[in-house]
Amino acid sequence: MIMFGNICYLSATAFILLSLTVKCQIKSSLSFLCKLQTLAITENGYGDNRFYYFRRLILLSPPQMITAKAPPPPCTSGFFRKIESGQSPAVETLGLAKLRGINVGGLYRSRRSFVAHARSKPIKAKQNTGASLIDDWFKPIQAKEDSDTEERATAFPGKNLPQMSNVGNSTNILWHDCPIQKQDRQQLLQQKGCVIWLTGLSGSGKSTIACALSRSLHSRGKLSYILDGDNIRHGLNHDLSFRAEDRSENIRRIGEVAKLFADAGVICITSLISPYQKDRDACRALLPKGDFIEVFIDVPLQVCEARDPKGLYKLARAGKIKGFTGIDDPYEPPCSCEIVLQQKGSGCKSPSDMAEIVISYLEENGYLRA
Repeated sequence: MIMFGNICYLSATAFILLSLTVKCQIKSSLSFLCKLQTLAITENGYGDNRFYYFRRLILLSPPQMITAKAPPPPCTSGFFRKIESGQSPAVETLGLAKLRGINVGGLYRSRRSFVAHARSKPIKAKQNTGASLIDDWFKPIQAKEDSDTEERATAFPGKNLPQMSNVGNSTNILWHDCPIQKQDRQQLLQQKGCVIWLTGLSGSGKSTIACALSRSLHSRGKLSYILDGDNIRHGLNHDLSFRAEDRSENIRRIGEVAKLFADAGVICITSLISPYQKDRDACRALLPKGDFIEVFIDVPLQVCEARDPKGLYKLARAGKIKGFTGIDDPYEPPCSCEIVLQQKGSGCKSPSDMAEIVISYLEENGYLRA
């Protein structure tokens, strides 16, 4: 029993001595790290928190457990605290070289709070010091629009830049020419591109005559295409109503498309009421002189209403359709059209006969040859 008691006493004594040794080493290590945390070196005094994280991760101890604290340095601002360059006690203790500047105030700031502050208020370098890398990162970028030729010429000296155009709401656009021109396509097709604009009241026979004209041209080996008013409203102009402003926009869009067909060397046939003279004149102005052939289908309102192939006149008379051309919306007959096709009395011509009148006009004016 005495021997067992001695063994226990010796074991307890060894454990106490070992605990005291470990405690002294931990205290010495913490004191060393407390001095080391004051050596956060930066170029402009922004501070470095790497040693704080090292102490927290390795020793698993919060800052409150450290008894040795470095003296608070003088500060020059609320966010960045800078200590002027000089020999510090920590430097002498550790035997390191003289430091340019250390930052103690920024040691306990996390990187996330630093980035948030820097983004909310961009950092500006002092006049007597060079701009830091952080200043470059968070410097606001000001975009500059090159909206005219003079500014672009300044940005690219020595280069002959093309003149940009502004059309409607489209700005800074450029027309690109192709080496294959309209004459080349007409030579290939052996015909001249033009627009045959059929206009008249609803039920006057515009669509029927357009189909007869296209069939006659096709039999002669000539390429044509029909732009029918109702067909276009199924797709390109499905967003337009029959109000006056929308009807004008409907005519404008079809005129632009017809212009492209004519430029391709195709004989484009448009079939639509187009009741307003100014809209038809605007389409005529889109094409070169002679390439717009206006054909007036002159059929009296009584004849068109008697035909009523779509039942629209009956609905308009009942008040179920508002703004119907010829009933409660006017139709302006052409003042100076190229061709007039009349259907009066009992001696009405067939659609094929009327189409041949247009064909004769095309042949006489050289549209059916290159």
